[in-house]
Amino acid sequence: MSEKDGIPGPELLAEARKLLPDVIAVRRRIHRAPELGTHLPRTQRTVLDALAGPDLTATPGRGLSSVVAVLEGRRPGRTVLLRADMDALPQQENTGLDFASRTPGVMHACGHDTHTAMLIGAARLLASRRERLAGRVVFMFQPAEELGGGAQRMIDEGVLGGTDDPPVDGAFALHINARHASGTVRLRAGTQYAAADTVRITVRGRGGHAAGPHRVLDPVPVACEIVQALQTMVTRTVDVFEPAVLTITTVTAGRAFNVIPETAQLVGTYRTLSEASRRTVREGIARVAHGVAAAHAMTAEVDLPEGYPPVRNDPAFTAGVRQAVSAVLGPSAVHDLPHPTMGGEDFSYVLRRVPGAMAFLGACPPGAVPGTVPDNHSDRVVYDEQALAVGVAAYCAVAEGFLAMAPGAAPWHADPSAAT
Repeated sequence: MSEKDGIPGPELLAEARKLLPDVIAVRRRIHRAPELGTHLPRTQRTVLDALAGPDLTATPGRGLSSVVAVLEGRRPGRTVLLRADMDALPQQENTGLDFASRTPGVMHACGHDTHTAMLIGAARLLASRRERLAGRVVFMFQPAEELGGGAQRMIDEGVLGGTDDPPVDGAFALHINARHASGTVRLRAGTQYAAADTVRITVRGRGGHAAGPHRVLDPVPVACEIVQALQTMVTRTVDVFEPAVLTITTVTAGRAFNVIPETAQLVGTYRTLSEASRRTVREGIARVAHGVAAAHAMTAEVDLPEGYPPVRNDPAFTAGVRQAVSAVLGPSAVHDLPHPTMGGEDFSYVLRRVPGAMAFLGACPPGAVPGTVPDNHSDRVVYDEQALAVGVAAYCAVAEGFLAMAPGAAPWHADPSAAT
């Protein structure tokens, strides 16, 4: 494909690289001042300031620190949404970077600072290429991906269109990681991220003196037994070809060395790729926790709040992404993911309503071997900032490629069933 076909070519990456110094500067500014959850006033201000200009209309969110920007093309057409998340994680940074977080106990350990900077770069680049756009681009800058389901809240506020705005016809997002070669893009049709649900179990016994465990009901060994039994439950009730992961991450009980506590708490997560396995694991957790506790004359309180649903990439839209990005980066830079990841992502809420896709952007640091360095959610994760130009170009390639195709034309005519 070439520019004459309406699909951008390698020159788009060259244009993105010209913007790289500014993109890196914005990324570092956000990285130094990370914020959590739905309230991101400094990050929101950075985004609004960066998007100020005659071609982009940027609007702050009403109930959370989001930003929605709109770019109108020169001719009417479809609407494509590009999304970046903005929130950080409650971790102390240990990267040693000279632009490391200045907020104690908070860092951008999942690359959301890079997502935001890349989408700002894409907005600027697409604005400079506005003459060739038929349709409109919606830029979704979202808080609260890590906790809080910010995507759904932005949908409730109308980011996908409504009474006064045309509906979004397709949606795309990038997620950076350090485990893949820098500058490569990976995605797959169908399920890409798992459903991400929470486990909370409280084992209730009867406390007393640590010197007389036979006179009390000690919840600590029972909680430990439940952890082990849950692992067996997963392997013995879920089909190996329908993967499920259950991990207990927090065990809390007692405060004194000589006191057996009344309760022990277990907190964790389970990840599944289908509704059938999700239901099997959910029922199994309750059954095991209640049964093990009862076997020791205790009770278990089980709370299983549902989290994000699976991210399912529309097959036809995914094919379009692969075509558009390959035309800009070259086919050797775009790879199929062999299997889903068991991580969770609330872009799933967008993809339940709109056909679209999410892709991974590799950013393994220079000189490192892919797959051997700290990755997302590590307090030592570092990304190759040169990859941000690739991300900017990928966002733009998808937007221009999607808008260049006539409605109903292959490969962007999405399968309606994939968005339900």
